[in-house]
Amino acid sequence: MKNLTGIKIALISLGCDKNLMDSEVMLGLINEAGCVLVQDRAEAEAILINTCGFVLDAAQESVNHILDAAEYKETGACRAVIVTGCLAQRYQEDIFDELPCVDAVVGTNDYAGITEAIAAALDGKRHTALDGTRNMPEEEILAKRVISTRGHYEYIKIAEGCDNCCTYCTIPRIRGHYRSRKLEALVAEAEALAKKGVKELVLVAQDTSLYGKALYGESSLHILLQKLSAIDGIRWIRIMYCYPEHIYPELIAEMATNPKVAHYIDMPIQHADDNVLKRMNRRSTEAALRETIADLRKAMPDIIIRTTLITGFPGETKEAFDNLADFIRDIRFDRLGVFAYSREEDTPADKMSGHLPDKLKQKRRDKLMAMQQEIAAAKAEAMVERELLVMVEDFLAEENRYIGRSYMDAPFTDGYVFFAADRPLVPGDFVTVRVTGAVIYDLEGEVIQYESAE
Repeated sequence: MKNLTGIKIALISLGCDKNLMDSEVMLGLINEAGCVLVQDRAEAEAILINTCGFVLDAAQESVNHILDAAEYKETGACRAVIVTGCLAQRYQEDIFDELPCVDAVVGTNDYAGITEAIAAALDGKRHTALDGTRNMPEEEILAKRVISTRGHYEYIKIAEGCDNCCTYCTIPRIRGHYRSRKLEALVAEAEALAKKGVKELVLVAQDTSLYGKALYGESSLHILLQKLSAIDGIRWIRIMYCYPEHIYPELIAEMATNPKVAHYIDMPIQHADDNVLKRMNRRSTEAALRETIADLRKAMPDIIIRTTLITGFPGETKEAFDNLADFIRDIRFDRLGVFAYSREEDTPADKMSGHLPDKLKQKRRDKLMAMQQEIAAAKAEAMVERELLVMVEDFLAEENRYIGRSYMDAPFTDGYVFFAADRPLVPGDFVTVRVTGAVIYDLEGEVIQYESAE
């Protein structure tokens, strides 16, 4: 461990919640080395950017942040710009040539060496840390993670990498093959979070439903849920990024019967037309998707199903798009996000025939989002007069009311519940709210019961 006592560091974390957790591990290592984290980049002697490079727009945003950081070499105290994360991994051979302002490059699996990279860069040496083995970082490194959120909920990354190899996606190339973390390590991390006051665990990975299959010889997410739910202080466990192809009966049964597991699942399907799914290298069919959704709703009639879709994939005919639109009208997802297809170099889809004009891709995306807005508004209106257990997120002083989330809403992803209260509340408190109104994705209500989260 390098001694960097007193060195001022600014950390910029871009991209998804999985990237945020990598940033939190690096933050722990930086703190342990004696660095001082600063918010003002002009004060920082080193600026660390944990980048996203999943799609072109995200990569461009990362580049813009790198260039902005480099300006502080002229106008501030900065002596080193360190680039980590997906952009660093994806374009490792080009970064120094294309961005000469960068002093160190650290890959997605190499943040254990972040302090060495900072030290080398501050000494004026160009430094590269890119491990080709893609082994899971040591648990003692991951355990150094420092929470950067409000502290009443927290993400746990249960696996790294991806083996699905969808034709549009760069993640397997960037993050490597799928590696599950050990049950014992995840339970230990969750216990430590609970002792710090975390009430909700949000499980994330590139595909959470594959957890444990290679490590233990069988899909083990349901076993992990059992272990995590036994931890005192944890009230909710939420599952994100659960591929429909890998959802299995034991998992559904555990979700349905375990009172701490939220009846909520983020299940990215990307499309519902069989021909498009095949071109995407997805293992599902429309019939299989319908069956999985039916199984989930039969076991949990109140389940909230969130999904994501891609419009304008190469070869998406009008008939294929109409099939997708009909599927959405029929299924009526509770939460849905739609993205116009982004053409990514070095992916099989990039080399396919049948690429569509950007305007058409966006038009189709907008049509599905308009459909979903109507569905979401109707579903929200149907919640009026319902009672919901709500976890407090924040107080809106200018409105003199609180903002919270029910089991139906994932952090930073879904809607909120707004309500007034006649006593002070803090983030992580739980109240029972009667819904009195709805505004598309959000609900309004009144507190009918206060309760402790303990």
